[in-house]
Amino acid sequence: MRNPLPPVPGKLLEIEVSDDLRRGTPLATLIAAPSEEDGDAGLAEIGGVRPSGKAGDVQTVPTGGVRWLAGVGDGEPRQYRKAGAALVRAVSAALEDDVKAGQKAFRAFAVELPEDVGAEHLEELAFGLLLGGYKFTVTAEDPKPSLRAVRLLTRHERAVPAYDKALERVRELAAAAAFARDLANTPSNVKTPAWLADTAARASGGIANLNVTVRDEKWLAEQGFGGVLAVGGGSAAPPRLIELEYRPRGAATHLLLVGKGITFDTGGLSIKPADGMHLMRTDMAGGAAIIAAVRAIAALGLPVRVTGLVPAAENHVSGSSYRPGDIVRHYGGKTTEVGNTDAEGRMVLADALAYGIKKHKPDAVIDAATLTGAMKVSLGVRTGGVFATDDVLAERVTKAGERVGEAWWRMPLLEDLAETVQGSLGDIRQAPGGPGGIVAALFLREFVGDVPWAHLDIAGPARADKTYADVVPGATGFAARTLVELVASYA
Repeated sequence: MRNPLPPVPGKLLEIEVSDDLRRGTPLATLIAAPSEEDGDAGLAEIGGVRPSGKAGDVQTVPTGGVRWLAGVGDGEPRQYRKAGAALVRAVSAALEDDVKAGQKAFRAFAVELPEDVGAEHLEELAFGLLLGGYKFTVTAEDPKPSLRAVRLLTRHERAVPAYDKALERVRELAAAAAFARDLANTPSNVKTPAWLADTAARASGGIANLNVTVRDEKWLAEQGFGGVLAVGGGSAAPPRLIELEYRPRGAATHLLLVGKGITFDTGGLSIKPADGMHLMRTDMAGGAAIIAAVRAIAALGLPVRVTGLVPAAENHVSGSSYRPGDIVRHYGGKTTEVGNTDAEGRMVLADALAYGIKKHKPDAVIDAATLTGAMKVSLGVRTGGVFATDDVLAERVTKAGERVGEAWWRMPLLEDLAETVQGSLGDIRQAPGGPGGIVAALFLREFVGDVPWAHLDIAGPARADKTYADVVPGATGFAARTLVELVASYA
């Protein structure tokens, strides 16, 4: 019987630039919206259809050489991403309709580029085309015919090499986002900490200068990873530490990336409400972003040394679950008073941060986690929060996000709240109350010392319940592209 789980990582569309349209390939063209001065005068009918040009509006042409018209709005690069995503969804739907009607399935289509398109427009269009049609479905049905390739057509033969060069980077960035989505979308009856570790190791195999080491529960106990062991102690699936090391020759900078890898979160004894608990399969989205980003960084051959750490555990309910009121000793010896077992992410991150900084002595540290529901209240579900001890690092993160289409907002580390994290029975308090996102960041700061550090809380944008731009419902892969671009900024 066929394994109903899709391959992880999944395969993206093949994308190329050419000045030649292959015979029989369905064609789409991009249409800009008319300016206020032009009104509708600039939009002539095509095959009996008057295009709107509105960004993301895709119209089907019943006759003629062009089958789809995709609006790019005012022509800004971000509108090209929206157009590409909407177009690939429309083309996929058309392929399915053709197959149902008994017609021969096409597996590739072409997009005619405007004459004035630049590299930035091309990159945004490619992001939309590669990610907008993303699907992850667990089914026993035979796979349906699907798109395999898209060809971007330019009238300028000399532009093809430059465009191809731009697409190399986009392919890896899109692959990182899709891989992170795959990992986070995988159901938790499959996605144990061991499965996540094995998948990270398998997917990273064969990439130059990249090695993955998986640490089991015995090693974690020997090394004193009390936070990871406490959180994972209630589950029959034991925890793991996934350590990815990318060491290119001649690298002058070393960055440490740490991601929360809670493969399912019941909340533990401080159990969550049933409504929404099924979404907790994506509570390792931060760890997924780290795994996918490090893999992409190595595939791109960026000249920056990067170490990725993902403490993976399942926060479950049983007689061996950790309890509110427990005192947990982390790697390095610092102790935490447990106040809420549903604040488990900071428990596992604390161990990994302390270990990574002591062992690897990085130049800067960035962690990513679906850490607090408070961030969804603060920033909504499309913007990530950035807490940082270093202004330059915070700016690097937000600028990297801007370049790849992920929005970030800097949040304060309020010193007047720092005292609330200090403990009485232990060194620090895990859940002292107060503004949740800020207090959680202040807790983590206790484990980073003087190293420049940024904490990325992605609780809001890591999941989506509706389609927008290149995002579809489910895991979004948020932060993976930002992390790759951030590392590239050090190159």
